[in-house]
Amino acid sequence: MTDRHDEHSNLSNPQKIATSLFAGACAGAVAKTAIAPLDRAKINFQVRAAQFSYRRCFKFLKESYINEGFISWYRGNSANLVRVIPSAAINFAAHEQWKRILGTDKHVKTPGRRFISGSLAGVTSATLTYPLDLARARMAVTNKTVYNNLFSVFLSIFRDEGATALYRGALLSIIGVLPYSGCVFFTYETLKHLRTDYDPHRPINKTERMIFGAVAGLVGQTASYPFDVIRRRLQTAAVIRPDESSLRALATTRKIIREEGIRRGLYKGVTMNWLKGPISVGVSFMTFDTLLRLIRRSSLFPQN
Repeated sequence: MTDRHDEHSNLSNPQKIATSLFAGACAGAVAKTAIAPLDRAKINFQVRAAQFSYRRCFKFLKESYINEGFISWYRGNSANLVRVIPSAAINFAAHEQWKRILGTDKHVKTPGRRFISGSLAGVTSATLTYPLDLARARMAVTNKTVYNNLFSVFLSIFRDEGATALYRGALLSIIGVLPYSGCVFFTYETLKHLRTDYDPHRPINKTERMIFGAVAGLVGQTASYPFDVIRRRLQTAAVIRPDESSLRALATTRKIIREEGIRRGLYKGVTMNWLKGPISVGVSFMTFDTLLRLIRRSSLFPQN
Protein backbone atom coordinates (compact mmCIF):
# COMPACT_ATOMS: atom_id res chain seq x y z
CA MET A 1 0.00 0.00 0.00
CA THR A 2 2.97 2.23 -0.20
CA ASP A 3 3.91 4.32 -3.17
CA ARG A 4 6.01 2.69 -5.84
CA HIS A 5 9.29 4.28 -4.80
CA ASP A 6 8.71 3.16 -1.21
CA GLU A 7 7.93 -0.41 -2.22
CA HIS A 8 11.47 -0.79 -3.57
CA SER A 9 13.29 0.80 -0.60
CA ASN A 10 16.44 -0.75 0.82
CA LEU A 11 14.87 -1.64 4.16
CA SER A 12 15.17 -5.28 5.12
CA ASN A 13 11.97 -7.33 5.18
CA PRO A 14 11.89 -7.51 9.02
CA GLN A 15 12.17 -3.71 9.11
CA LYS A 16 9.31 -3.42 6.61
CA ILE A 17 7.19 -5.73 8.75
CA ALA A 18 7.95 -3.75 11.91
CA THR A 19 7.14 -0.39 10.33
CA SER A 20 3.94 -1.62 8.68
CA LEU A 21 2.76 -3.24 11.94
CA PHE A 22 3.25 0.01 13.85
CA ALA A 23 1.69 2.24 11.17
CA GLY A 24 -1.21 -0.18 10.73
CA ALA A 25 -1.92 -0.27 14.46
CA CYS A 26 -2.03 3.53 14.64
CA ALA A 27 -4.20 3.75 11.52
CA GLY A 28 -6.73 1.28 12.91
CA ALA A 29 -6.96 3.01 16.29
CA VAL A 30 -7.48 6.47 14.80
CA ALA A 31 -10.04 5.32 12.24
CA LYS A 32 -12.18 3.20 14.56
CA THR A 33 -12.26 5.77 17.35
CA ALA A 34 -13.46 8.37 14.87
CA ILE A 35 -16.57 6.38 13.98
CA ALA A 36 -17.17 4.43 17.22
CA PRO A 37 -20.57 6.03 18.08
CA LEU A 38 -21.93 5.30 14.60
CA ASP A 39 -20.54 1.78 14.80
CA ARG A 40 -22.33 1.05 18.06
CA ALA A 41 -25.62 2.35 16.68
CA LYS A 42 -25.26 0.22 13.56
CA ILE A 43 -24.61 -2.99 15.51
CA ASN A 44 -27.62 -2.27 17.73
CA PHE A 45 -29.90 -2.32 14.68
CA GLN A 46 -28.16 -5.24 13.00
CA VAL A 47 -28.98 -7.62 15.81
CA ARG A 48 -32.58 -6.51 16.46
CA ALA A 49 -35.78 -6.68 14.42
CA ALA A 50 -36.43 -2.92 14.45
CA GLN A 51 -36.17 -1.33 11.01
CA PHE A 52 -33.12 0.88 10.49
CA SER A 53 -33.36 4.58 9.69
CA TYR A 54 -31.08 7.54 10.33
CA ARG A 55 -33.80 9.06 12.55
CA ARG A 56 -33.93 5.93 14.73
CA CYS A 57 -30.16 5.71 14.69
CA PHE A 58 -29.61 9.21 16.02
CA LYS A 59 -32.53 8.74 18.45
CA PHE A 60 -30.68 5.73 19.84
CA LEU A 61 -27.51 7.82 20.27
CA LYS A 62 -29.51 10.63 21.88
CA GLU A 63 -31.22 8.28 24.34
CA SER A 64 -27.91 6.59 25.15
CA TYR A 65 -26.41 10.00 25.89
CA ILE A 66 -29.33 11.03 28.13
CA ASN A 67 -29.56 7.73 30.01
CA GLU A 68 -25.89 6.72 30.27
CA GLY A 69 -23.86 9.78 29.32
CA PHE A 70 -21.41 10.64 26.55
CA ILE A 71 -19.15 7.72 27.40
CA SER A 72 -21.96 5.32 26.42
CA TRP A 73 -21.31 6.19 22.77
CA TYR A 74 -17.94 4.54 23.16
CA ARG A 75 -19.16 1.47 25.05
CA GLY A 76 -17.35 -1.47 23.55
CA ASN A 77 -14.74 0.78 21.96
CA SER A 78 -12.04 -0.37 24.38
CA ALA A 79 -12.74 -3.93 23.29
CA ASN A 80 -12.90 -2.64 19.74
CA LEU A 81 -9.47 -1.05 20.01
CA VAL A 82 -8.02 -4.18 21.59
CA ARG A 83 -9.27 -5.98 18.49
CA VAL A 84 -8.69 -3.26 15.90
CA ILE A 85 -5.12 -2.38 16.83
CA PRO A 86 -3.70 -5.90 16.29
CA SER A 87 -6.20 -6.54 13.48
CA ALA A 88 -5.22 -3.44 11.51
CA ALA A 89 -1.53 -3.99 12.24
CA ILE A 90 -1.70 -7.58 10.98
CA ASN A 91 -3.93 -6.61 8.05
CA PHE A 92 -1.62 -3.93 6.66
CA ALA A 93 1.55 -5.88 7.36
CA ALA A 94 0.09 -9.07 5.89
CA HIS A 95 -0.96 -7.16 2.80
CA GLU A 96 2.59 -6.00 2.16
CA GLN A 97 3.89 -9.52 2.71
CA TRP A 98 1.31 -11.18 0.46
CA LYS A 99 2.11 -8.60 -2.22
CA ARG A 100 5.78 -9.53 -1.91
CA ILE A 101 5.10 -13.28 -1.95
CA LEU A 102 2.74 -13.10 -4.93
CA GLY A 103 4.85 -10.54 -6.80
CA THR A 104 1.89 -8.17 -7.04
CA ASP A 105 2.53 -5.29 -9.49
CA LYS A 106 6.27 -5.97 -9.25
CA HIS A 107 7.25 -5.74 -12.90
CA VAL A 108 3.87 -5.41 -14.62
CA LYS A 109 0.41 -4.54 -13.38
CA THR A 110 -1.38 -7.58 -11.95
CA PRO A 111 -4.95 -6.63 -10.96
CA GLY A 112 -5.87 -10.24 -10.13
CA ARG A 113 -3.00 -10.62 -7.68
CA ARG A 114 -3.89 -7.21 -6.28
CA PHE A 115 -7.31 -8.57 -5.28
CA ILE A 116 -5.93 -11.89 -4.02
CA SER A 117 -3.26 -10.28 -1.85
CA GLY A 118 -5.89 -8.04 -0.26
CA SER A 119 -8.21 -10.98 0.39
CA LEU A 120 -5.44 -13.08 1.95
CA ALA A 121 -4.43 -10.17 4.18
CA GLY A 122 -7.99 -9.91 5.47
CA VAL A 123 -8.22 -13.66 6.11
CA THR A 124 -4.92 -13.63 8.00
CA SER A 125 -6.06 -10.79 10.24
CA ALA A 126 -9.62 -12.07 10.79
CA THR A 127 -8.46 -15.55 11.78
CA LEU A 128 -6.02 -14.31 14.41
CA THR A 129 -8.26 -11.67 16.01
CA TYR A 130 -11.80 -13.08 15.75
CA PRO A 131 -12.41 -13.68 19.52
CA LEU A 132 -11.75 -9.98 20.15
CA ASP A 133 -14.29 -9.05 17.47
CA LEU A 134 -16.90 -11.28 19.11
CA ALA A 135 -16.25 -9.73 22.53
CA ARG A 136 -16.57 -6.25 21.14
CA ALA A 137 -19.93 -7.09 19.50
CA ARG A 138 -21.25 -8.50 22.80
CA MET A 139 -20.27 -5.32 24.67
CA ALA A 140 -21.77 -3.06 22.02
CA VAL A 141 -25.29 -4.53 22.37
CA THR A 142 -25.43 -4.85 26.18
CA ASN A 143 -25.14 -2.56 29.18
CA LYS A 144 -22.82 -2.70 32.17
CA THR A 145 -25.10 -5.04 34.11
CA VAL A 146 -24.27 -7.80 31.61
CA TYR A 147 -20.56 -7.22 31.00
CA ASN A 148 -18.41 -4.83 33.02
CA ASN A 149 -15.32 -5.03 30.85
CA LEU A 150 -13.56 -7.07 28.20
CA PHE A 151 -12.31 -9.63 30.72
CA SER A 152 -15.86 -10.27 31.96
CA VAL A 153 -16.99 -11.02 28.40
CA PHE A 154 -14.40 -13.77 27.96
CA LEU A 155 -15.01 -15.11 31.47
CA SER A 156 -18.76 -15.29 30.90
CA ILE A 157 -18.39 -16.98 27.51
CA PHE A 158 -15.98 -19.58 28.90
CA ARG A 159 -18.25 -20.29 31.86
CA ASP A 160 -21.67 -20.32 30.15
CA GLU A 161 -20.99 -21.28 26.53
CA GLY A 162 -17.61 -22.95 26.36
CA ALA A 163 -14.34 -22.03 24.66
CA THR A 164 -15.62 -22.93 21.18
CA ALA A 165 -18.15 -20.09 21.46
CA LEU A 166 -15.26 -17.64 21.03
CA TYR A 167 -15.22 -18.67 17.37
CA ARG A 168 -18.98 -18.71 16.84
CA GLY A 169 -19.52 -17.22 13.38
CA ALA A 170 -15.79 -17.28 12.61
CA LEU A 171 -16.09 -19.24 9.37
CA LEU A 172 -18.66 -16.79 8.06
CA SER A 173 -16.44 -13.91 9.13
CA ILE A 174 -13.47 -15.36 7.25
CA ILE A 175 -15.62 -15.97 4.15
CA GLY A 176 -17.06 -12.46 4.42
CA VAL A 177 -13.66 -10.82 4.70
CA LEU A 178 -12.58 -12.25 1.34
CA PRO A 179 -14.73 -9.90 -0.78
CA TYR A 180 -14.39 -7.03 1.69
CA SER A 181 -10.63 -6.99 2.10
CA GLY A 182 -10.07 -7.93 -1.52
CA CYS A 183 -12.31 -5.13 -2.81
CA VAL A 184 -10.90 -2.54 -0.40
CA PHE A 185 -7.22 -3.14 -1.14
CA PHE A 186 -7.85 -3.71 -4.84
CA THR A 187 -9.85 -0.48 -5.22
CA TYR A 188 -7.39 1.60 -3.21
CA GLU A 189 -4.31 0.26 -5.00
CA THR A 190 -5.97 0.58 -8.41
CA LEU A 191 -6.96 4.20 -7.80
CA LYS A 192 -3.39 4.97 -6.74
CA HIS A 193 -2.05 3.36 -9.91
CA LEU A 194 -4.51 5.29 -12.07
CA ARG A 195 -3.62 8.55 -10.37
CA THR A 196 0.13 7.92 -10.73
CA ASP A 197 -0.29 6.99 -14.40
CA TYR A 198 -2.25 10.19 -15.00
CA ASP A 199 0.28 12.47 -13.28
CA PRO A 200 3.52 10.56 -12.55
CA HIS A 201 5.49 13.65 -11.55
CA ARG A 202 3.32 14.76 -8.61
CA PRO A 203 3.23 12.66 -5.40
CA ILE A 204 -0.16 11.48 -4.14
CA ASN A 205 -1.25 13.87 -1.39
CA LYS A 206 -3.18 13.20 1.84
CA THR A 207 -6.52 14.37 0.44
CA GLU A 208 -6.24 12.01 -2.50
CA ARG A 209 -5.32 9.13 -0.20
CA MET A 210 -8.39 9.92 1.93
CA ILE A 211 -10.67 10.01 -1.11
CA PHE A 212 -9.25 6.79 -2.56
CA GLY A 213 -9.68 5.09 0.80
CA ALA A 214 -13.26 6.37 1.10
CA VAL A 215 -14.17 4.97 -2.32
CA ALA A 216 -12.48 1.68 -1.44
CA GLY A 217 -14.41 1.52 1.84
CA LEU A 218 -17.72 2.15 0.07
CA VAL A 219 -17.08 -0.64 -2.44
CA GLY A 220 -15.87 -3.11 0.19
CA GLN A 221 -18.67 -2.44 2.67
CA THR A 222 -21.38 -2.87 0.03
CA ALA A 223 -19.92 -6.11 -1.31
CA SER A 224 -19.60 -7.80 2.08
CA TYR A 225 -22.38 -6.27 4.19
CA PRO A 226 -24.74 -9.31 4.39
CA PHE A 227 -21.89 -11.35 5.87
CA ASP A 228 -21.46 -8.68 8.54
CA VAL A 229 -25.15 -8.78 9.52
CA ILE A 230 -25.20 -12.57 9.81
CA ARG A 231 -21.92 -12.59 11.75
CA ARG A 232 -23.29 -10.07 14.27
CA ARG A 233 -26.45 -12.13 14.74
CA LEU A 234 -24.36 -15.22 15.46
CA GLN A 235 -22.04 -13.37 17.82
CA THR A 236 -24.81 -11.77 19.90
CA ALA A 237 -27.55 -14.43 19.77
CA ALA A 238 -26.76 -15.68 23.28
CA VAL A 239 -27.49 -12.28 24.85
CA ILE A 240 -30.08 -10.82 22.44
CA ARG A 241 -31.96 -13.79 20.93
CA PRO A 242 -31.44 -16.86 23.14
CA ASP A 243 -33.82 -18.88 20.96
CA GLU A 244 -31.36 -18.46 18.07
CA SER A 245 -28.23 -19.35 20.03
CA SER A 246 -28.13 -22.85 18.53
CA LEU A 247 -28.65 -21.72 14.93
CA ARG A 248 -25.72 -21.81 12.54
CA ALA A 249 -24.93 -19.44 9.69
CA LEU A 250 -27.23 -20.89 7.00
CA ALA A 251 -30.18 -21.26 9.38
CA THR A 252 -29.67 -17.71 10.64
CA THR A 253 -29.54 -16.42 7.06
CA ARG A 254 -32.78 -18.19 6.15
CA LYS A 255 -34.48 -16.84 9.27
CA ILE A 256 -33.43 -13.26 8.49
CA ILE A 257 -34.62 -13.50 4.89
CA ARG A 258 -37.90 -15.18 5.87
CA GLU A 259 -38.78 -12.71 8.63
CA GLU A 260 -37.21 -9.47 7.44
CA GLY A 261 -36.36 -9.88 3.77
CA ILE A 262 -33.11 -9.16 1.96
CA ARG A 263 -33.11 -5.36 1.83
CA ARG A 264 -34.51 -4.83 5.34
CA GLY A 265 -32.73 -7.84 6.80
CA LEU A 266 -29.41 -8.68 5.17
CA TYR A 267 -28.81 -5.04 4.24
CA LYS A 268 -30.27 -3.49 7.39
CA GLY A 269 -28.13 -0.50 8.36
CA VAL A 270 -26.09 -0.55 5.14
CA THR A 271 -26.71 3.17 4.66
CA MET A 272 -24.98 3.74 7.99
CA ASN A 273 -22.01 1.85 6.60
CA TRP A 274 -22.07 4.11 3.56
CA LEU A 275 -21.58 6.99 6.00
CA LYS A 276 -19.10 5.53 8.45
CA GLY A 277 -17.33 3.03 6.18
CA PRO A 278 -15.77 5.54 3.78
CA ILE A 279 -14.78 7.78 6.71
CA SER A 280 -13.15 4.91 8.58
CA VAL A 281 -11.33 3.37 5.62
CA GLY A 282 -10.31 6.77 4.23
CA VAL A 283 -8.82 7.84 7.57
CA SER A 284 -7.18 4.44 7.97
CA PHE A 285 -5.43 4.38 4.59
CA MET A 286 -4.39 8.03 4.78
CA THR A 287 -2.98 7.56 8.30
CA PHE A 288 -1.18 4.35 7.38
CA ASP A 289 0.41 5.61 4.16
CA THR A 290 1.43 8.96 5.65
CA LEU A 291 2.85 7.50 8.87
CA LEU A 292 4.62 4.66 7.05
CA ARG A 293 6.39 7.04 4.67
CA LEU A 294 7.45 9.30 7.56
CA ILE A 295 8.87 6.37 9.56
CA ARG A 296 10.68 4.81 6.62
CA ARG A 297 12.24 8.11 5.67
CA SER A 298 13.43 8.76 9.24
CA SER A 299 16.64 7.59 10.87
CA LEU A 300 14.82 5.09 13.12
CA PHE A 301 15.45 2.32 10.61
CA PRO A 302 18.80 2.92 8.90
CA GLN A 303 18.82 1.45 5.44
CA ASN A 304 21.17 -1.35 4.42
